[in-house]
Amino acid sequence: MELFIGIMIPFLGTCLGSASVFFMKNELKPLVQKGLLGFASGVMVAASVWSLLIPAMDMSGSMGKFAFVPAAAGFLLGIFFLLAMDRLVPHLHLGETKPEGRKSNLKKTTMLVLAVTLHNFPEGMAVGVVFAGMLADSAQITLAGAMALSVGIAIQNFPEGAIISLPLKSEQRVGKGRAFLYGALSGAVEPLGALLTILLFSFIEPLLPYLLAFAAGAMIYVVVEELIPETSEGEHSNIGTIGFAAGFVLMMILDVALG
Repeated sequence: MELFIGIMIPFLGTCLGSASVFFMKNELKPLVQKGLLGFASGVMVAASVWSLLIPAMDMSGSMGKFAFVPAAAGFLLGIFFLLAMDRLVPHLHLGETKPEGRKSNLKKTTMLVLAVTLHNFPEGMAVGVVFAGMLADSAQITLAGAMALSVGIAIQNFPEGAIISLPLKSEQRVGKGRAFLYGALSGAVEPLGALLTILLFSFIEPLLPYLLAFAAGAMIYVVVEELIPETSEGEHSNIGTIGFAAGFVLMMILDVALG
């Protein structure tokens, strides 16, 4: 039961954020959006370090001075995997007119959702790998620590859900119900990815240090490639940096206090 709750918490965060389309008339103001994107970036970076990379190196302690190898290799694989997905999957970022990835005839709204789905994939994998690590005796990951990661990702998923659903309503003239559905569906990949990872636990247990670092690399790619640049667009403001600091500290506290 704890596993099911843990993997569903991040999806709940996305759904609650997407539901803001029902009680907010307009999309988020630019400064608010920048602050929330910065906050999400801080949560993801802190989660990558405390919940993924450090446990990956702890699990490889028997390698002595080379305990960094699985973490470094997995991290780089995660970066290059998301880079490949970014090039192959057709998607469109909010505020942009030119799609990325392979050329396709997909609708604009579909490509907007795919862009957010690409962001959510590594988060779902991170949750699944951490809960799989909790089941492994060698990982030393507690239920509280795994739940801390889920809660942290759910917190940063709330603004992401709002950021995808509100512009769909105001800019793309999509109805409230459909805007909410698109926003919620963008986060559906998280519990699915987490569940698949847990189901494959018996096969992937020897690779857990690499997979933990892989998820960290994928999350850092999203932060550096997409989230942080978006906080710097338009008129200069430090609100994104303040949001980043708040998200980083909150996730660090959650992981240390609960882990």
